[in-house]
Amino acid sequence: MFKYVVSSVAGVVFSLSAMTPSHAQVMQIDGAGATFPYPIYAKWANAYRKATGIKLNYQSIGSGGGIKQIKKKTVDFGASDAPMKPEELDKYGMIQWPQVMGGVVPVINLPGIDSGKMRLDGKTLADIFLGNITQWNDKRIAALNPDLSLPDKKITVVHRSDGSGTTFIFTNYLVKVSKDWEKKVGNAKAVSWPAGVGGKGNEGVASYVKRIKGAIGYVEYAYALQNKMTYTLLRNKDGHYVAPTAANFQAAAAGAEWDKARHYYLILTDQPGDTSWPITGASFIIVYKKAEHPEKLTAVLKFFDWAFHHGADMADKLDYVAMPDNVVEMIEATWSKELRTVDGKPVWPADTAQK
Repeated sequence: MFKYVVSSVAGVVFSLSAMTPSHAQVMQIDGAGATFPYPIYAKWANAYRKATGIKLNYQSIGSGGGIKQIKKKTVDFGASDAPMKPEELDKYGMIQWPQVMGGVVPVINLPGIDSGKMRLDGKTLADIFLGNITQWNDKRIAALNPDLSLPDKKITVVHRSDGSGTTFIFTNYLVKVSKDWEKKVGNAKAVSWPAGVGGKGNEGVASYVKRIKGAIGYVEYAYALQNKMTYTLLRNKDGHYVAPTAANFQAAAAGAEWDKARHYYLILTDQPGDTSWPITGASFIIVYKKAEHPEKLTAVLKFFDWAFHHGADMADKLDYVAMPDNVVEMIEATWSKELRTVDGKPVWPADTAQK
């Protein structure tokens, strides 16, 4: 059964406290990466602190930065909204798992038009970000919104300037709904944008969209809510115009076949279903399979294990989708099977795992 979870941005240090004497020496675990899940990680860290004494230092620097940092072994775990390909994980001796799911939403700044009033479909959204549609009263937007009074105003596209898993999810969707986008731009954490201005992080995009009249951008849903931004409806794969809500993210994730995805490499955009939000994605945690510092890896696993088993209510309040119980069981079985010390001893299950 699905439950819900969150995300936001910024590098922050959270104080936590050692759970057992055996982990007294592990006073801090370090991670870096995706901005998409930051608010839930922050929320979990604060709650975890009350039960423990370890510090969690999570730098919300974007998925590209998180993958670079874990490759360099400067952090204990990396976080990315763009899953690493199985071949690359094998090359570096890493594993990844999905920790939480949520949605990416188009946000606009058009005075007089409230959230959920404007309708867009995938091709029109792609044409806006391609620079093919430059005015808000363009006939293609007007055809989707016959009941709206659209202004004769220039569209300012706002996109990410950094390597971003949010961009990966967004462009993955655009590739699926627009042949022109697939041919001219493609799908990646960083792309050559045909139009617009760039902001760093979800917070940078949100800031630009809020300041520029006529702007459109894309952010993780929690940012849209926290910043009181105007979001659009989107036409999904089954032809229904849907709003970005936790229930609709859950609907998109409901059919996800994680058990058939090697290294959990699965992308949830443009899923079928009457209520499925079309730009849904998961955020992943990445670690090395052979732990040079097993006590550190165990501390990382304990944190995320605690989050799986105790973080659903917090996730729910932040409009994220927690991983289903059966997927959590799969993930923890993966930890037991794959994660080892350099001399081959298992790292998980830890005898003090929080259940």
